[in-house]
Amino acid sequence: MDFAATKALFHLPKGVIYLDGNSLGPLPKAAAARIARAVGDEWGEMLITGWNMAGWMAQPRALGDRIGRLVGAPPGYTVIGDTLSVKVYQALAAALALRPGRKVILSDTGNFPSDLYMAEGLIEGFGRGHVLKTVDPEEVATQIGEDVAVLMLTEVDYRTGRMHDMARLTARAHAAGALTVWDLAHSAGAIPVDLTGAKADFAVGCTYKYLNAGPGAPAFIYVAPEHADTVRPALSGWLGHDAPFAFEPHYRPGTGIERMRVGTPPVLQMAALEAALDIWDGVDMSALRARSIELTELFIAEVDAACPSLTLNSPRDPALRGSQVALRHPEAYAVMQALIARGVIGDFRAPDNLRFGFTPLYIGAAEVRRAVRILADILDNRLWDVTAYKTRATVT
Repeated sequence: MDFAATKALFHLPKGVIYLDGNSLGPLPKAAAARIARAVGDEWGEMLITGWNMAGWMAQPRALGDRIGRLVGAPPGYTVIGDTLSVKVYQALAAALALRPGRKVILSDTGNFPSDLYMAEGLIEGFGRGHVLKTVDPEEVATQIGEDVAVLMLTEVDYRTGRMHDMARLTARAHAAGALTVWDLAHSAGAIPVDLTGAKADFAVGCTYKYLNAGPGAPAFIYVAPEHADTVRPALSGWLGHDAPFAFEPHYRPGTGIERMRVGTPPVLQMAALEAALDIWDGVDMSALRARSIELTELFIAEVDAACPSLTLNSPRDPALRGSQVALRHPEAYAVMQALIARGVIGDFRAPDNLRFGFTPLYIGAAEVRRAVRILADILDNRLWDVTAYKTRATVT
């Protein structure tokens, strides 16, 4: 992989070291022109005929397959649309319906809160006696019993980067008669994923983090081939209907993954995603993973040497860690604001985590070393101890 070549494909503000691609990826240079074409040439000139002439209606499946390549999904079983929370709800509801005699949704305490919120809302709405059980991440395997309907996990912990063993836990779930829902928000575009090899039942993920499709970009959902023609989505939107433009008074689910579509595709966001995926089409995920490990290992070693007041809050073993590193500090929010003011952009996650994402497509060893030097200067000289840096903004 020529990572210097991929870096040239992104717009990166001058003087900025961007270590927050695990929250929002930077702008692919080609995206602005692709969006402009969708606005001017397609929406502007084609008007409503763009749904047919520009292929807007077919894009969710086509883009879904391009993402599917990155996560080990066979063609025809991944589709994009809506938000990640919506896709979590869809996948979880569909999985529960396939296990009607069981009432437990098993997750872990490190799961992204929104996934847990969606599970709580679904349980309340279903009113069928389901319960959400959360355990420590290390205890998940031992808690998969015959009462579990669905194991719902995020593969890479959003806060610490700790990584679950998808294949092992899916096998444990299946042995107990349960199904799996995997959230790939911090996996897709960050680590090699093999949904087919792991025999995952359902998977969901977002496209605005490592995949670089921009703020508000659509999510994706995967349904394993053995379930795709039998699941009935709880959100029976008109584009998941077998014949959307027949305008029938009652819902009939579409064929396969089509039934997991809900509402109108976000055309302008799909244009940005298309431009981003043009980059990903040339990426070797094993090479990306190897470089990611090099960068995170370098960062941790440099921090260990230069920043003794910080505590590593990610697994030290890179095989157990995604493409991000979390460091603990009692004034983590203020430290991060001081870093951002110096051009090193990461983010803060409560209660005391400095979180850094490592994206080899546009970050290299030189940026990592410079970021740590700036971090050490801020800590050594208490440059974070400024009132403005301690005032929390809406987005942290």
